Amino acid sequence: MAARSQHGGPVANGGGAPALLPLLLLLLSAASIIPRGDGQNLVTEDVTVVEGDVATISCRVKNSDDSVIQLLNPNRQTIYFRDFRPLKDSRFQLVNFSNSELRVSLTNVSISDEGRYFCQLYTDPPQEIYTTITVLVPPRNLVIDIQKEIAVEGEEIELNCTAMASRPATTIRWFKGNKELTGKSEVEQWSDMYTVTSQLLLKVGREDDGVPVICLVDHPAVKDLQTQRYLEVMYKPQVRVSQNYPVQGLTREGEPLELTCAAYGKPQPTDMRWLRVDDEMPQHVVVSGSNLLISNLNKTDNGTYRCEASNAVGKSHADYMLFVYDPPTTIPPPTTTTTTTTTIPTTITDSRAGEEGAIRSVDHAVVGGVVAVVVFAMLCLLIILGRYFARHKGTYFTHEAKGADDAADADTAIINAEGGQNNSEEKKEYFI
Repeated sequence: MAARSQHGGPVANGGGAPALLPLLLLLLSAASIIPRGDGQNLVTEDVTVVEGDVATISCRVKNSDDSVIQLLNPNRQTIYFRDFRPLKDSRFQLVNFSNSELRVSLTNVSISDEGRYFCQLYTDPPQEIYTTITVLVPPRNLVIDIQKEIAVEGEEIELNCTAMASRPATTIRWFKGNKELTGKSEVEQWSDMYTVTSQLLLKVGREDDGVPVICLVDHPAVKDLQTQRYLEVMYKPQVRVSQNYPVQGLTREGEPLELTCAAYGKPQPTDMRWLRVDDEMPQHVVVSGSNLLISNLNKTDNGTYRCEASNAVGKSHADYMLFVYDPPTTIPPPTTTTTTTTTIPTTITDSRAGEEGAIRSVDHAVVGGVVAVVVFAMLCLLIILGRYFARHKGTYFTHEAKGADDAADADTAIINAEGGQNNSEEKKEYFI
């Protein structure tokens, strides 16, 4: 297929040789940055500037041979020719001029100044490159609109943040305190400007009261641009019952009890009252504002006591379950007879183990009673035996054998003393 020129006409290939026109066009388009035969070439950079600031355009020459440098605006009007300014716009000022550089500043940049600026070098053939000025426009206004100024706990509210007239379109980010949230953004374009609106749906709770909601702009023309609104959330009371006395320990029979009810809400609760859940309030209970006092506890006070508080949002309560324990019981130490005096500490039995302590006390009493009875019986027996032996104390009577004195020798005396069976009755000893 035959190649076509830029005007659409066919181009001859000249004896079947490849088309050279595209290659020539490519070389010509690159001529502005490829060094010429004398080694000169132009260098410049694009410029991005915020509206109202200063833009600096620099045309630099490498390997300069004192050729003339000039700067043209997007309309091809000469701004500077060497160090001379033909254009009557005082916002353009010469910053530096030499054989190798032409540097010009443009103050108070506006959107109309955006476009391509051309650097030309009068060589043979002439060289030309361009630099682009891009103007950034930060949002002119940043506003948060909130659906309800005062919300109730559990409601979902709508917040809208609008960033007006920016270039390019801005990005909006949401934060609640330090936590980032996700919103939904819409972009509208007016001429060369963009307006962005972001919507945030937020379900609020009591922990959100007084917390800032922040709308932050992410835009290359501005840093740390943000606005915020503080949430105001109404919520029903939060109730808490605390025991003032006894500070620590059990509630025992005969001792006092003091309770305090604390309630916090928005608005602050105005109605607070005590009641007994499972029965009527005892007559001896004293209620004074948020305090409840029982001066002398007894088992009939057992039950659940409730503190209720209410405000314009709602009602809440907190319960206190009272159980009255037995008073503490003291058990005396056992009596022991030892060579060393030993002090046995007194044992205090917790009333929570009332039945166990009572059984233990009964066991000790029974053992002590049995021991006392046995000792008493032994003493009585000893007394009776003593009196019996004292009253019947005996005497020994001895009948000596007759004829022993007349015997010639000891053997004869013994024989005469025995006397055979006939004298046996006379030789008996009696013990009474």
